[in-house]
Amino acid sequence: MSKKKIYIISLAIIIPVIIIAAGMLLKGSGKDEADGPVYKVKRGPLTISFVESGTIKAREQTIIKNEVEGRTSIISIIPEGTQVKEGDLLVELDVSSLEDKKVDQEISVQNTEASYIGAKENLAVTENQAKSDVALATLTLEFSRQDLEKYISGEYPYELDKSEAEIGLAEEELTRAEETLKWSKQLYEEKYISQTELQADELSKKKKTLDVELAKKSKNLLKDYTYQRKLAQLKSDVSQAEMAMERTERKANANVIQAQAELKARESEYERQKDKLKKVEDQISKTKIYAPTDGLAIYATSATGRWWQNEPLAEGTEVQEREELIYLPTGNSSKAEVTIHESNLKKTSKGMPAIITIDAIPGKTFYGTVETIAPLPDARSMWMNPDLKVYKTEIYIDGNDPMLRTGMSCQTEIIVQQLEDALYVPLQAVIRIGKEPTVYVKKGNASEPQTIKTGFDNNKMIHILEGIDEGQVVLLNPPLKSAGVDSENRNLPEQTSEDNTDGIRQKVSERLKNISKDKSLAEANQPANAESPDMQKSKEQSENLDPEKAKEMRKKLEQMSPEERKKAMGQTQGSNRSSGSRRQNRSKESQ
Repeated sequence: MSKKKIYIISLAIIIPVIIIAAGMLLKGSGKDEADGPVYKVKRGPLTISFVESGTIKAREQTIIKNEVEGRTSIISIIPEGTQVKEGDLLVELDVSSLEDKKVDQEISVQNTEASYIGAKENLAVTENQAKSDVALATLTLEFSRQDLEKYISGEYPYELDKSEAEIGLAEEELTRAEETLKWSKQLYEEKYISQTELQADELSKKKKTLDVELAKKSKNLLKDYTYQRKLAQLKSDVSQAEMAMERTERKANANVIQAQAELKARESEYERQKDKLKKVEDQISKTKIYAPTDGLAIYATSATGRWWQNEPLAEGTEVQEREELIYLPTGNSSKAEVTIHESNLKKTSKGMPAIITIDAIPGKTFYGTVETIAPLPDARSMWMNPDLKVYKTEIYIDGNDPMLRTGMSCQTEIIVQQLEDALYVPLQAVIRIGKEPTVYVKKGNASEPQTIKTGFDNNKMIHILEGIDEGQVVLLNPPLKSAGVDSENRNLPEQTSEDNTDGIRQKVSERLKNISKDKSLAEANQPANAESPDMQKSKEQSENLDPEKAKEMRKKLEQMSPEERKKAMGQTQGSNRSSGSRRQNRSKESQ
């Protein structure tokens, strides 16, 4: 058979099948949309509440933290559940690396101390040398000034008088030589002396004449040249001595300042090394942690659980700085710590009543009140799942029941409203068309959408404020959305094995009445649709979260080995815990 024939036969088979299927679909589309599960609108008591799981903790407790920097190992730890006294040793951490660091630091302190002492002695030598140099330069300047004064007032007048005296003496000798020559000539003419003697007298006269001329020239040379040169030289010596004096003073001052700076630097380094040594010694002292008060020792990992592993603290476990190690409850009062999903946050406010059941104490309920709500989502949960926003909430439990122990698991039902006469329908019957809540009311074999006004819901039933009447029938599976059928109303338990149910109901009613009064006063002074500062702040923080970055980090975490994952989680635990603690403290202060 050819390929063409096979193709024609296939079309002949497929086309009728398609036509038949289309007919069935068209026939099914004409089915009455009102068919399906329905619910009859009821009126009666309705409790608006939601349940969250949490952990029991002591309301008043001392938190023992690791204060040793970096990461260290536990050498010994007191058994969990031990009743300790003030001053008892709780935890001993590994100190070997700190002891080695202490020895190295002691050597550094000794070296810097020697440098400090050397700089101190060098400063003394420099100051002494500076005084000596300045004194010598001062003496040189004084001598140069004295030399100038001596020459002007003493040497020059003396030399000038000496020249004049020499001139006068030479002139007197010249006069005597002339008189002698005159008599010699008369005696020679009378033949009393020889010509030789006459010539000697003539030579003597010439010599005396030359002596007079030389004495006058010497005086002129002294006045015109020697005096001017000597005066200029001495004045220059004074000027040079003054500049030398200034240079010496500046250099001496600079040397002293440099020596002082060197001493200060050495002293600072010495003090810094001593502080580092003191810090190391302080760190060593913190490796032994003692009980600050009496109490029951409870491991922090048992009370909260590490979010990446569940084993308790033990010898050899690595801990990091500021990690919580042990809780010491100081009283019998307890609290339940739960995390509220962001969808329930708008329902919750401080002071709301709550009913707590303990997994380890079946059949008994406890009454509590919402005390604190964190202003920001839990960072630890957001890091693991950016789409999950939960808020840490503390609920104070009334009474001091000794059966309540830190670390117990609990279920907490927070009561938002308790209505005695309310219309309600299952939550899945309500959908939103546009921005309006709508239900589909059955009328005969058809259904019609009907806009309503709703209040709070308890995750099963939703309070109808207006828009529908009791007895009307609504679709539980409205068009455009499918939901499971759940027609159970969530109310307070009718019976418990304890006799405290009536008391708890009365407390819940009184608390809700007080909250309603407080809310009415607050709403009267607050603009419509206004959000609380904590809600606005938490909303801004949630919007600023980077989902892509968190998704990438989570993917990288999944690809790590268990050892690498443990190390990475340990590095981020401290920062997350400290930031969460700061947010919790700010919340307590603001409230």
